[in-house]
Amino acid sequence: MYAIQIPSQMHIGSQHGVAQALRSRSCIRKPLLHKASKIACAGLLLFIAGPLTAQVMGITNHTAVDRKIAKDPGATDAVAIAQQSSCAKLKVLKIASSTITSAMYVPANSLKLPSAEGLPATIHLPAFCRVQGVLKPTVDSFIKYELWLPTSSWNGRFEQVGNGGFAGRIRYKFMVPELRNGFAVASTDDGHTNGPDQSWAIGHPQKVIDYGYRAVHDTSTASKSIIRAFYNQAAAYSYFNGCSDGGREALMEAQRFPADFNGIIAGAPANFWTHLMMGMVWNEQALRKTPASFVPVSKLPALQASALAACDALDGVKDGVIEDPRRCHFDPAVLLCKGADGPDCLTAPQVTAVRKIYAGPRNPRTKKQIYPGLEPGAEARSLNWPLWITGKRSEGGAQFSVGNMFFADMVFENQKWDFRTLNFDQDVAMTDAKLASILNSTNPDLRQFKAHGGKLIQYHGWADSGIAPLNSIHYYQSVVRRMGGAKNIQSFYRLYMVPGMSHCYGGPGPSDFGGILQNRPQHSDAKHDVVDALMQWVEHDVAPGEIIATKFKDDNPGKPVVSTRPLCPYPKEAKWTGKGSTNDAANFVCN
Repeated sequence: MYAIQIPSQMHIGSQHGVAQALRSRSCIRKPLLHKASKIACAGLLLFIAGPLTAQVMGITNHTAVDRKIAKDPGATDAVAIAQQSSCAKLKVLKIASSTITSAMYVPANSLKLPSAEGLPATIHLPAFCRVQGVLKPTVDSFIKYELWLPTSSWNGRFEQVGNGGFAGRIRYKFMVPELRNGFAVASTDDGHTNGPDQSWAIGHPQKVIDYGYRAVHDTSTASKSIIRAFYNQAAAYSYFNGCSDGGREALMEAQRFPADFNGIIAGAPANFWTHLMMGMVWNEQALRKTPASFVPVSKLPALQASALAACDALDGVKDGVIEDPRRCHFDPAVLLCKGADGPDCLTAPQVTAVRKIYAGPRNPRTKKQIYPGLEPGAEARSLNWPLWITGKRSEGGAQFSVGNMFFADMVFENQKWDFRTLNFDQDVAMTDAKLASILNSTNPDLRQFKAHGGKLIQYHGWADSGIAPLNSIHYYQSVVRRMGGAKNIQSFYRLYMVPGMSHCYGGPGPSDFGGILQNRPQHSDAKHDVVDALMQWVEHDVAPGEIIATKFKDDNPGKPVVSTRPLCPYPKEAKWTGKGSTNDAANFVCN
């Protein structure tokens, strides 16, 4: 039995009482950390408001049954049988363009997933109904999706997680933490299965559309129908959370399907997709112009150290992080070898290559910038140039393979295409004419999303070597212009630039604040967790201010906290007060 204290002024069964309970810290936390707290909270809410609260909180018959398990362990077998039956019935649910191929009850702590996901063989999760389905909006479509439905701990919300790269698989790794947090959570493979290339796109324009935007939208529509059928009620709120290609998908939803989600998180968005790919091939051409142009990974520490020596202290804090690289005018020519070549210097062809990577691609005829370049200061970090640009063994990084696959399989549809032939004038126009309307999510007109009441949080790491961070600022500024000024977007759109964060996560700076792929933040609240911040904004109209990012030793949340730093709504940035430790967020202000 759990003791519950009901405030004396609370009117039992009234909407006012419900509101008080929903606002109470113990009942709004995501997730409720202790089972006893969950049971007490659910019992309190059901007691004071009955069906009304059940609808608001998502406490349904499934939830009520599992509350009985906590109090009566002997009922476990009967409850499990009932839940299996309820889950299995979803297999015959009729949804337009969708076939549910499997609906299975998964007991607590028994889920097994493919080893390629990098997760333990057996994953500790609450019991849930695992739904697998296929969407066929066209004769050439075959979109796989999964929806996981908590049977005992649903928080009344739906969250769809985005993909990465060219997608091609269900992102279980992104789904796991959100199920733990009580969400009904969905993911899609975007309509194809990944292989050694993207040949699925050759001759299949409808599959490219599925990847571009249709798979995400149709998955959200199908998932909401299944949620309604399983819980006998709709989700109170719907959220989308993605980074990288998932960030592109996030902005695509806000622009093209503004009513799909109440709240959207767009991390490091690859939303200017066609020009991002141009930037990737530009970098490859720069490093492979001649054999002498390539910069081996052994030279990256010297390049990084030189950039930091020039620009680290510009913000008044010397911490191995360049706060705003736009103020840094580092020229790699300072490393030009004065004698024999070695790991501590760059040859003249290497200096030229690095300058091109920092500068980004330009049209050779008009001199117009095609896509921003990369920022200096974190080149040697394992998640930066060794991963994206040079490769760890000088074989070329991930940008090279991604750029080559895009142009060979999607643009020219010729797998013998040679990256050296890409023309940064005519080929840009041709690529945009063919694919920009399908793959790019650069439309700055967010009026419909705003009118729907949607809220959007975007973030990007300043040390990102996969997607140029300036791209996020450019998109934000385009929205400001289109919407008539910054004052007209503050009610629904925030951008956070993250000093020292690599692509989506990691890097030399504090970079854990609840985003996709990140470690769980130090505290699960709206001040430290971007998902909580978005929920507070959507559900309680409390707009986010600063969000505290955390840096753990060795990026391991099991180790001590090394530093914290406030992330500020753009264009503000964190400034040290001049007093106290520079490793403590409390000693910084946003201005």
